[in-house]
Amino acid sequence: METSRHSLLDNKVQLYRRPGSPHWNCSCSVGGKQRRSTTREESLARAKDVAQDWYLGLLGKYRAGGLRDGKTFREAAERFMDEYETLNRDQRSAIYIKDHRFRIKNHLNPFFGDTVLTEITSGKVQDYRIHRTKTGLSRIDQFKKAKRDKEQVERVRLAKVRGEKLPPVEPSKEDHRPPSRSALHQEIVCLRQILKFANRHGWLPHLPNLSSPYQASSKISHRAWFSLEEYTTLYEATRKQAKEPPSERSRWACEQLHDLVLFMGNTGLRPDEALRLEFRDVEIVEDEATDETILVIKVRGKRGVGYCKSLPGAVEPFRRLNNRPRPTRVSELTEVDASGKANAPTRPVLTTPRPTDRLFPKSHNDLFRKILRKLDMLSDREGNPRSLYSLRHTYISLRLSEGADVYQIAKNCRTSVEMIEKYYASHIKDQIDTLAINVFRPKKKPKKAADGMASQPDARP
Repeated sequence: METSRHSLLDNKVQLYRRPGSPHWNCSCSVGGKQRRSTTREESLARAKDVAQDWYLGLLGKYRAGGLRDGKTFREAAERFMDEYETLNRDQRSAIYIKDHRFRIKNHLNPFFGDTVLTEITSGKVQDYRIHRTKTGLSRIDQFKKAKRDKEQVERVRLAKVRGEKLPPVEPSKEDHRPPSRSALHQEIVCLRQILKFANRHGWLPHLPNLSSPYQASSKISHRAWFSLEEYTTLYEATRKQAKEPPSERSRWACEQLHDLVLFMGNTGLRPDEALRLEFRDVEIVEDEATDETILVIKVRGKRGVGYCKSLPGAVEPFRRLNNRPRPTRVSELTEVDASGKANAPTRPVLTTPRPTDRLFPKSHNDLFRKILRKLDMLSDREGNPRSLYSLRHTYISLRLSEGADVYQIAKNCRTSVEMIEKYYASHIKDQIDTLAINVFRPKKKPKKAADGMASQPDARP
């Protein structure tokens, strides 16, 4: 129980001391909430001065709008990441979780960090979109820009000291680089998940509307892919490079790249799925429905475990992969040097693939980009950059062009019909049925009147 109590400023501030404590405590009501603090003073006179200053400071903060109650966005984001990483450890990729941390640290926290959750409204989210579009620089980009500006200042200073002509300031393209549509979308997704987390814990009474106010319907877009002519040009170029590599040392990599292009173009696998494949996951079978030799692949990737049936064109690349010796690092213990330590250098040894070996130990991205640059195929007509993922898009687009069933393609590619119709079927010309469009109703010929006279209706009284 409180041993004594005093009041200050017309009973707006109360002083009290609890039993067993030599210090005075103070309490008041500001902003409709009771607030308490300790003066850390044993003297009543000094405690009254501290309590009065404390109350006036709270009152000034409240009138200036700086006295806010509730959890801040920074606290909610930290608790959210702890929960998200723990519960999604086996469901989400470690890279995706790491990207979430990057978005919070470099974009969301600098803008929303000290904001109380109840103050995050739809207008505040729209301000964030405007801020990101105008600045568009992450912390890493800002650091690079600051370093570049510092070097420019140093060059100007040295030029002035030496009496030389001032160097021209070269504007950088990175200074005003807005984020891409998908990058901004992922940041809004992360923001929505944090606000939902706060709502579940009772820190936010309701979720604000996070949708863009002026985006009624998005433009139809498609993924970068190769047309049949471009794909033919691509694999012919990789075949030529495999036969005539730039050097004997790069022969194995060029042969692997050629088989990778053919394998992905005939299976529709994602790049990460193709890189995870082991020889024991692939089986050559005789398909009863088509009487052709195909591959049945057990795929492990983004959507878990699934199956894929390839086109006949993937069989021969797989056989070449299975018969091609591959370099393996084998350690050999050599002589002991003067210090008494044994050197164990490694040397490459060609061995036949084992069932547990991967079909493609490397992705050969650099070599693939060199081929695209040489063929002038780094991007499509809309400027979308091409990569190994474009081979999957090529498979789906060519299958749709041949009239394959959308549902069966979705099952074979481990995706949804909605994704295929949105990003692939919208730009395939063979999806439009000409017989259903170019329909003409037969025109009726006018009836001829007898004796050249136009027929008239009977006159009735």
